[in-house]
Amino acid sequence: MKQLEEWREMNNEELQARLNDAEEELANLNFQLGSHQLESPIKVRTARRNVARLKTLIHEKELGELKTQGSEE
Repeated sequence: MKQLEEWREMNNEELQARLNDAEEELANLNFQLGSHQLESPIKVRTARRNVARLKTLIHEKELGELKTQGSEE
């Protein structure tokens, strides 16, 4: 997945910004789904999974930073 490779190269601040954008997109899609304006419900699933991927990457980076800090002490 090309997008995932790009995300892995980003730092935590950039990932957090992407996460905020993805959560906003998901909220908009859910609103459109509820008002029957969404043409493809698959977009909701994709957006939800992107939010989960971003949260996972952020968590992995935080754990990696904790491990490096723990080994330095």
